Amino acid sequence: MTALAAGASDLLEHLLLDRIIKIAIVLAALGVLAVGMRLLWRRVGQPKGERE
Repeated sequence: MTALAAGASDLLEHLLLDRIIKIAIVLAALGVLAVGMRLLWRRVGQPKGERE
């Protein structure tokens, strides 16, 4: 019974770590998307004469 509990614990730890990694990837992608959208918004929002 102890080996079964240890195996279940290892599986739970693996699944939790997998979920944390996936959440971190999604948050990083959202951050990159937000920065890109901000840059595009600044670029598009300026009149043509004021662009750098």
